[in-house]
Amino acid sequence: MKKVLFFILVVTSASGCKKKSDNVSHKHTNALIKETSPYLLQHAHNPVNWEAWSPDVLNKAKKEDKLLLISIGYAACHWCHVMEKECFEDEEVAQVMNENFINIKIDREERPDVDQIYMDAIQMISGQGGWPLNIVALPDGRPFWGATYVPKDNWIKSLEQLAELYKNDKQRVTEYATDLANGLQAINLVENNMDHELYSLEQLDSAVQNWTQYFDTFLGGHKRAPKFMMPNNWDFLLHYATTTNKPEIMEFVDTTLTRMAYGGVYDHVGGGFSRYAVDVKWHVPHFEKMLYDNGQLTSLYAKAYAVTKNDLYKDVVAETIAFVKEELLDKSGGFYSSLDADSLGEHGNLEEGTYYVWTKEQLINLLGNDFELFQAYFNINSYGHWEGQNYVLIRDKSDEEIANSFGIDIETLRKTIKKSLATLKNERNKRPRPRLDDKILTSWNGLMLKGLVDAYRYLENNAYLDLALKNAEFIERELIKNDGSLYRNHKNGKSTINAFLDDYTTVIDAYFSLYEVTFDEKWLKLSKNLLDYTKKHFFDDASGMFFYTSDQDQSLIRRTIDVDDNVISSSNSMMAINLYKFDKLFPSEGYGETSNQMLKNVQKDFDRRAQGFSNWLHLVLFQNQNFYEIAILGENYKSMGLDLAKVYVPNSILVASEKDGNLELLKNRTVPGKTLTYVCIEGACKLPVTSAERALEQL
Repeated sequence: MKKVLFFILVVTSASGCKKKSDNVSHKHTNALIKETSPYLLQHAHNPVNWEAWSPDVLNKAKKEDKLLLISIGYAACHWCHVMEKECFEDEEVAQVMNENFINIKIDREERPDVDQIYMDAIQMISGQGGWPLNIVALPDGRPFWGATYVPKDNWIKSLEQLAELYKNDKQRVTEYATDLANGLQAINLVENNMDHELYSLEQLDSAVQNWTQYFDTFLGGHKRAPKFMMPNNWDFLLHYATTTNKPEIMEFVDTTLTRMAYGGVYDHVGGGFSRYAVDVKWHVPHFEKMLYDNGQLTSLYAKAYAVTKNDLYKDVVAETIAFVKEELLDKSGGFYSSLDADSLGEHGNLEEGTYYVWTKEQLINLLGNDFELFQAYFNINSYGHWEGQNYVLIRDKSDEEIANSFGIDIETLRKTIKKSLATLKNERNKRPRPRLDDKILTSWNGLMLKGLVDAYRYLENNAYLDLALKNAEFIERELIKNDGSLYRNHKNGKSTINAFLDDYTTVIDAYFSLYEVTFDEKWLKLSKNLLDYTKKHFFDDASGMFFYTSDQDQSLIRRTIDVDDNVISSSNSMMAINLYKFDKLFPSEGYGETSNQMLKNVQKDFDRRAQGFSNWLHLVLFQNQNFYEIAILGENYKSMGLDLAKVYVPNSILVASEKDGNLELLKNRTVPGKTLTYVCIEGACKLPVTSAERALEQL
């Protein structure tokens, strides 16, 4: 690939930026003032002539033959705030940008389709990526230069050189951009693999064994820092350990979930998880709190509670839902996206984590006689020290160990700690709060809805179902269009962006799961309608996979096919699992064939990196073990259904009705005066039984 001068700069220090008042008059206002994204609105008064991403803006760049400067970030991004303060609020910088570029600001959470492409580009250019993600591209959008955070002087120098290069040697720049665009196409290819059998259980055992070399068996998670929560990793390993009888894997999952819940990455005062820990012991978080993490972790801890009956996991579920309800729930029933890592410090500057940390003196003054117990419980010592005089609360001992060391009973310990945390929360509420990103994203709401359904399913708390139904109805009312498609975003009654594949896959899964605990066919029907829309408008015949973008949307450099499971599972792995489950209810639709082919297309990578395909691996277990279709018919179908639902049986689906229904599994099976459960495999059913206990014996 031909070489073009580029600069990638590494951040070594940060500077704070002052909070703008909503009541001041602004010297500058740009086109972002028309947007709803809080991240874009944060930049609406920069002197830079920012535009939002749109076909009209790209056409303008082509018409004027002007380079695109594309800057991508998100509202909770600390270094995005730093670069805005140092560069985008600076008039000298703005002059260079406005004279030489069409400047586009993108919220990566609203436009992941654009972010995926340019993140791949910067990784090809430099071998690294991150946010803010700054790209310079030809007027048609093909990139040729990229950087993350750049200080002011280097930023100006870089942009001037790039503008000069395009002016004096356009052919060289165009050739490099062409090569890079071809590379972006090539790394996204997925072959339709017609030759191989499906991955076997023996192969899966070997892949997991390879994976275990990265396990941190003492502190949980993987042997590295930073440590991300990676809920799909532990969700699969929970499934694998329980259905293949691997106690050593279950012990590792238990260690990981316990250590995460003990860690500073979990907000002991207010509930909910931060995005990741910067260290190996889950202590100091990157303090932003994202809906997608908390939705997935709610689901994971609820399942883990169903398996272990560990009260710690039950408490984590309850406290996480309480956090989401208190901080992220809109009155409409939708959930907001995130809380910022930064909040105002004592000097009036935005500082990371200042809302969440404590000094020893503060704790002594607030807790009085309870401080000594609290100090031992949450390590207000060298283990819990962060920086300066600040401590991040972290546990490393069980309640039993602490209670024994103080010679008190468990109940007294827990009452004292609960009282102390309530005192801290009351005090913390007086502090300047982190900024809220109050846009509502469909896929993240789908993940949170699934978490609420699983919490209700396994913890049997009706309040969780009430919250789930409110959210499900919001999605139906505000995000599903008349033609059966979805919107990606919603804020203040306004939705503007067509949904992407992950929006569909998460809502399909959540609605299907909601049907399994309510047996209201409305949710199953909505789920199937979305599934069929996706097959029609996202499926790629050539690869047998699903594009990330619909055929109704503007074509970019490529139509991405994402297959790697990251912090959020890939949209194709979620889709393949949805298709597999729907095939059990609608076997004539061909869903199963599509799901099988998708699995074949990616399974070559499982040996090498199982943790990067952990959501796909559920399908390997489904294919190689019995998968149960459980059908309940009769007057007491709801109560019996919930008795079965609360038991963790990941290799199953559950349908129920008072009388014969439209689903094949519910036809011609009603016996007057009886409530019967049928346990079936591929539609072939065992003799019906009259209790949940006997049905579980058949499993």
